[in-house]
Amino acid sequence: MPRRKIMRRILALGATALTLGLRSRSEATAKPRASTARRWGVDYGATTDPVLAKACALLVLEPHHARPIAPLRGPGSILLGYVSFGEVERSRPYFAGLEKAGALRAANPNWPDARLADLRHPAWRVAVLDRLVPAILALGYDGIFIDTMDNAEAMERQDPVANKGMVAAGVSLIAAVRARFPRIRIMLNRGYALLPDVAPKIDYLLGEAMASRWNFTAKHYELLSDSDWAWQAGRLRAAQVRNPALSLMTLDYWDPADTKQVAALYARERAAGFSPYVATLALDRLVLEPAG
Repeated sequence: MPRRKIMRRILALGATALTLGLRSRSEATAKPRASTARRWGVDYGATTDPVLAKACALLVLEPHHARPIAPLRGPGSILLGYVSFGEVERSRPYFAGLEKAGALRAANPNWPDARLADLRHPAWRVAVLDRLVPAILALGYDGIFIDTMDNAEAMERQDPVANKGMVAAGVSLIAAVRARFPRIRIMLNRGYALLPDVAPKIDYLLGEAMASRWNFTAKHYELLSDSDWAWQAGRLRAAQVRNPALSLMTLDYWDPADTKQVAALYARERAAGFSPYVATLALDRLVLEPAG
């Protein structure tokens, strides 16, 4: 599994937030059989199960695997390609050009191989609009899944002077993507500081690690407090007030073998009006919801 996917999990669970001084449309018309029915899912692995994939009305994938995605598309389904807007890995082919242009800032404190992106820099804006997003769409994806936008708020809080305007630049970038590609689907992972302005520009909002997470110190999955859940739920709902058409998604992490707790996570999120998915921390395969 690519390193950055593990780091995305860490970001969502608050590791980067602590380091930087900060707390982190449609259904398919054809219904699959109940035992495999899925509202949506995430799989960053290179060998996505096509049967499970086709049962997803909405599916987020890693677009850089060398494979066709048509075999993963179910009737009426939406496929989104993962893209990081908040940082760039050294292995990316556009890294050197962005570094030379001065568009990259300090290394991610949790993984030095990734550099934080200066969302205000013209070179980063050009890269996103002219290279990153078009490359994903050219592969046949219906839109993009935007990750790491929490970095903008974290950077501003760490150094309000040097990083002034980072959140506003993030807002402007997402607005520019929507203007350039008005018909694509856009899902945003968290990025709550941007939501008052970007909620009308996106189609899906993801609350990652809503009710459960992986504890990296104790090495086990754990439930979050009710207050943590309510904090994130409040931000999801506030965004939907700004955009009533916004679909609110949740992603929780748990051991699939513990079917009782997994089922309870699904039930809790659905009761709150969210569209849930529960998977392992790695997100390298699709995990079935326990049969009801």
